Amino acid sequence: MNWEQLLSLKRQGDTSKRLRIEQDDTRLGFEVDYDRIIFSSAFRSLQDKTQVIPLSKTDFVHTRLTHSLEVSVVGRSIGRLVGKKIIQKYPHLQEIHGFHMNDFGAIVAAASLAHDIGNPPFGHSGEKAIGEYFSIGKGQQFKEQLNIKQWQDLIDFEGNANGFSVLTASRPGIEGGLRISYATLGAFMKYPKESLPKKPTKNIADKKYGFFQSDKAFFQDVATELGMIANKTGDDVGFERHPLAYLVEAADDICYTIIDFEDGINLGLVSEDFALEYLIKLVKDSIDTAKYKTLITKEDRISYLRALAIGSLINDAVRVFVENEEAILQGKFPFALTDKSKYKAQMDDIIKLSVKKIYQSREVIEKELVGYQIIQTLLDKFITAFNNKFDGKASSYDHLILKMLPEKFIENKDDLYKRLLHICHYVSLLTDGNALELYETINGNKRS
Repeated sequence: MNWEQLLSLKRQGDTSKRLRIEQDDTRLGFEVDYDRIIFSSAFRSLQDKTQVIPLSKTDFVHTRLTHSLEVSVVGRSIGRLVGKKIIQKYPHLQEIHGFHMNDFGAIVAAASLAHDIGNPPFGHSGEKAIGEYFSIGKGQQFKEQLNIKQWQDLIDFEGNANGFSVLTASRPGIEGGLRISYATLGAFMKYPKESLPKKPTKNIADKKYGFFQSDKAFFQDVATELGMIANKTGDDVGFERHPLAYLVEAADDICYTIIDFEDGINLGLVSEDFALEYLIKLVKDSIDTAKYKTLITKEDRISYLRALAIGSLINDAVRVFVENEEAILQGKFPFALTDKSKYKAQMDDIIKLSVKKIYQSREVIEKELVGYQIIQTLLDKFITAFNNKFDGKASSYDHLILKMLPEKFIENKDDLYKRLLHICHYVSLLTDGNALELYETINGNKRS
């Protein structure tokens, strides 16, 4: 892979290539991506979507929105630091093509901002609830009517693939989704493959999948334009990662490891003693002991350690990327950057404690159970009504259910797979609160 091609400014619907040097310097071409994402309704809905604690009313607990904003800030820092090194190594990128280290930061920041944009309500349990509606729930009835890859899309519903659809799929009145640059789409695609084949590999890019069958053609167009390396044969589609996808993943890994841990401490799920024991190992080379001793409150102490820890992890992620840049460009780096971090053991310890004390806490489990019931009920009601309408068998109740759909989701689809995915997409874009309110309305017990 080569950086000139990887930094493509081409957008969905363009008939010719765009050059960096042609852009208005008052707003870099890649900064437009960030603006379009942050003003989108899909991004705005993240303000009421679970990061750790579903339906939490606690002020300082992170939502998907605050998490995504923080990941974008970390991503911008990592991108700029890496960009500076890349421009120094390949000066023609700036001298001939007009690229700047800030372009790298803008691409990674935009992709990081969007990294959770396709996640359903109620966190990762929401993905599982959608998948299990089809694999072990009422949706099993559709299996024989779909091909194996379409079926896998549904039973293994993936927020990353849904996010690619949000950013790119045409909607009524909106040509080509958000029309994000191909470079940012490449950085967004952490798992550039389809849902099958699902084989255990050591390549981090194969851990999940990154696009639905309905988006396959455009995905291939983006990957080809960027010069990404194909790694599947025959009819199977898969590519090695865009190099900047490693930076987006690192920003996310750093934030959820450290900031979810901070949430757990502030909620009282993790004791401050644990925080000191675990975080101090990440900041021992940068901590100002005298300053730390002046901090009076637990929140201030934890905030200080968190900031230092994130700084340490950012610098180390940049080091790992730069040291392995040539292998990454050759598609021969099958690891996450944090897998090769000198702080990997410390990060693993924090995640292990977070799983025990936070992710598996009673409060989280109870609310995830509620989320399962809500999502599977909504899927069943809307899928039944949508299919009955197509078959000409819709009851008065079905028509009432369909009237609950927003105008932009009222589409006639003669393909079963697209109908099912369409409803999954609608449910996935609901906020936690919207999903709960809709569930209560349909069940006839909405509180006034």
